[in-house]
Order: sequence, then structure tokens, then C-alpha cells
Amino acid sequence: MESENFDPSGTPQLAASVKILVAGGFGVGKTTMVSAISEVAPLRTEELITEVSTGIDDLSGVEQKSTTTVALDFGRLTIDRELVLYLFGTPGQDRFWFLWDELARGALGAVVLADTRRLGNSFAAVDFFERRGLPFMVGVNCFDGAPRYTIDEVRDALDLDTVTPVMLCDARDRSSCKDVLLTLVEHLIQRAQRAHATT
Repeated sequence: MESENFDPSGTPQLAASVKILVAGGFGVGKTTMVSAISEVAPLRTEELITEVSTGIDDLSGVEQKSTTTVALDFGRLTIDRELVLYLFGTPGQDRFWFLWDELARGALGAVVLADTRRLGNSFAAVDFFERRGLPFMVGVNCFDGAPRYTIDEVRDALDLDTVTPVMLCDARDRSSCKDVLLTLVEHLIQRAQRAHATT
């Protein structure tokens, strides 16, 4: 989708629309982030966690979690008159990963949210985007009472290259979420510029 703006002469201009995924393991804060940053009422597909998921969904570290995304979250953020981000939050459980390929179609980049209480759960998301060549950044969602690590420690633990941005964030805070998304946009622009310079 594209929104229409007008330049000083009154000529209509179309804002660039960019599809971004918000991905990561189960319970890392994807729905929270999309809800915190979206300028429109976010679309959520959350359902109650029931006994049916016992033995299927790993609730270690997030035992108090009562709902889970079963399809996607959707939100929108207008950066400025020339750029609108459409955010698609992925489901976190392994049994819904078949949706990721479909959600990734047309996406220019992704935010991989990580939880330091269960950092190992981020490997699958990192691997997903690396295998597809889709640029991403890692946002370390700083949960209350969770272990604190430096950006370099997280980068080393996830075996990320030096080009992939990593930053600490709070998925509940709109300003923090916006900083994450702006960092991703800057990463996408720099990556495109490097690719253009080598052609």
C-alpha cells in the first residue's frame, strides 16, 4: 500500500511502503512491540494457551504467559512523508513456522527480538534470515529481572557478523521500538549503498 503526499508545488507524491518482519522465538515480545509502535489499532491473532499445548510449546522462562500469536500481528508506522513501515509480527512457536516463508515474501528486512533469559531461542530466527539473505538486526528486549549482557556479548553468543546491528530495547516503550526500526532502516540503506558501490 502507498499513501499520497504533496510536494510544495501541490504535486502528489507516493510514500515508499516498506514491509518489515518482527520475528523471534516464543514469548520474546513481538506482539508487544508491534502494539507499542503501531499508529493504527494493531491486528493481533492471539489465542489463550491451553492444556493442549502442554509438551508442545516450551514455556520455560515465560511460565506466566497466557496468550500466544497463532498467525501474525500487523501494525503501521509512518516515519516521515516519504516512508511508511508495515510491520508483520511472526508467530513464535515451532509449529507455526510454516507461516514464516509466506510472511517473509516482499519483506525488505527484519527485527529479530531476543530474550537474554533464553538467548538460544534466537538461533532459529537468525538462521532463517541468514539462509534467505534477508537483512536483519537483533533487538535485545530487556525484560525486568533478566540477565544483562553487553551488545558485544550478545553478538558473540549469536555468532553474528560485525555488520548486523544489535541494540538493547524495551518492547513496551514506543520510543525504544522506534529507535530499533530506524536502526534497521539505516542498515537497509547502508547495505543497498554498499551493493550499489560494487556494481
